Amino acid sequence: MNSSNARQLWIKNPLAIFSNEDCQGGIVIEGSKIVELVKAGAKPSVTVNEVFDASRHVVLPGLINTHHHFYQTLTRAFPTALDKPLFPWLKSLYPVWAGLEEHQIYWSSRLALAELLLSGCTTAADHHYLFPKGLENAVDLQVDAANDLGIRATITRGSMCLGEDEGGLPPRTTIQSEQTIIEDSERVIKKFHDANEGAMIQIALAPCSPFSVTPEVMKASAQLAQRYGVHLHTHLAETHDETDFCLQQFGLRPLDYLESVGWLNKKTWLAHGIHFDTDEIKRLGSNGVGISHCPSSNMILSSGICAASALEEAGSPLGIGVDGSASNDGSNMIQEVRMAFLLQRLKDGAENVSHLDALRWATAGSAACLGRSDIGSIAIGRQADLALFNLDEARFSGHGDPLAALILCGAHSADYVLVAGNWRVKKGEIEGLDMDLLLSEHKQSAKKLAQRYAEA
Repeated sequence: MNSSNARQLWIKNPLAIFSNEDCQGGIVIEGSKIVELVKAGAKPSVTVNEVFDASRHVVLPGLINTHHHFYQTLTRAFPTALDKPLFPWLKSLYPVWAGLEEHQIYWSSRLALAELLLSGCTTAADHHYLFPKGLENAVDLQVDAANDLGIRATITRGSMCLGEDEGGLPPRTTIQSEQTIIEDSERVIKKFHDANEGAMIQIALAPCSPFSVTPEVMKASAQLAQRYGVHLHTHLAETHDETDFCLQQFGLRPLDYLESVGWLNKKTWLAHGIHFDTDEIKRLGSNGVGISHCPSSNMILSSGICAASALEEAGSPLGIGVDGSASNDGSNMIQEVRMAFLLQRLKDGAENVSHLDALRWATAGSAACLGRSDIGSIAIGRQADLALFNLDEARFSGHGDPLAALILCGAHSADYVLVAGNWRVKKGEIEGLDMDLLLSEHKQSAKKLAQRYAEA
């Protein structure tokens, strides 16, 4: 029996709710978990001591971002990177990012996470692969930023070790040795990874891409991940240039290369996953490899369109990622859901992709990519991660279906957000965050990074 002093919160009578369960009467939360779903017209079976009237709100499971690069908030719309596809875009920005310092990682991570929270995101996966000299503890700084904001995070310990002088793409100033990568990967797993239900911080290993790491690092990362039970993440099949690189460097297409280094399994999720043929999609699905669909970035860099529905139908977990804030150029998760909806509808037809598909990808699909069964849906026993949106803005006036309006009319920000049962956003503002200070520090960090590049 619950203690009489336990906080029991009823999210009462939502305007609409995205759930497979009958819970139009709302949700009861105790501690960090959902403990009861209330049917329309009913009341909770337990005595609640806190009620939130959600009659003006559309309630979603907290959105889950499966791919990002927090540091890139410092180089949005960067002049030298404009109007370029992926490889030239990267080569224009590597020298800028080589100048990153610790304080810039901290403030850029805080800003990216704040943007995500405000857009209804409750769990964020970041792919940090840049460790220039002096930035060896970048993962630690990202964990600190996530803990400060009270958001769940999967911080992936990325890596690059194949410099341009050895046939790779990144300059030597941005890479680390293979030994350093593996040693630090093990360090951050031991220090930060929480394998328990309801974990706030998890670690995954994420060698950056076929054109920036060696097969040896890919294999060693797979072995380390298996030893500690963590997931693997990388960019794959994002552009035709990458396919050409893999054929020239390894004599294999990207998916064959992935299999050759021991990554073709359900503990792996891939960013982008655009250029797979029909047989490769079947192989990905049969092996349970997850895909993070990043529509805005794919459009901005003209990389192509992910076969999201086909991948999901084949058996691959299909999630949504905002990708880097220098190729998106934002960190808004509910807007990314709309982009996924629009792009996939353009690809597969209006009758084949609905707003419910896009919402599923950003919640249950994204959770499956990260290997988490405790988040991503509104059900008894799940973590109380919720995003509440009101439809009071002019853009929603005259709407019929509230859930559809959220996507079709272009929701931009959440009104309230709960993470692990705690209010993190109230009335569109993050609890306990000095946004003016954050913006000031972030702008100064971006300005300093640009000046350092210009003077180099």
